[in-house]
Amino acid sequence: MPELVRLYIRSVALGFGISALFTAGLVWWDVAGIGHLILGSDIGLVAAAMLVVFNGIVFAAVQFAFRVMAMAESDDRPAGGRPQRLPVPVPVPVSVRSQAPRR
Repeated sequence: MPELVRLYIRSVALGFGISALFTAGLVWWDVAGIGHLILGSDIGLVAAAMLVVFNGIVFAAVQFAFRVMAMAESDDRPAGGRPQRLPVPVPVPVSVRSQAPRR
């Protein structure tokens, strides 16, 4: 199995595990009355399963994106991808005018 597919499967498993813990925390601490609604309803199990699935999709995508971005090779280039340009002093000839006051 290709390494990227294994990485995706691990990210999905971790994302859904985090989602299950997140949903358990929502129910345990009764955030916004969700725990009371889930535990007090006859179809609360369906609501909990939906929370786990939908949050699992989000958390799995975040985990996969984080892992893929962490695989990037570091560059020694400056930010922006362009070489840094340093200012070069340029001598400018100045003509001297009379010492008459300005108005």
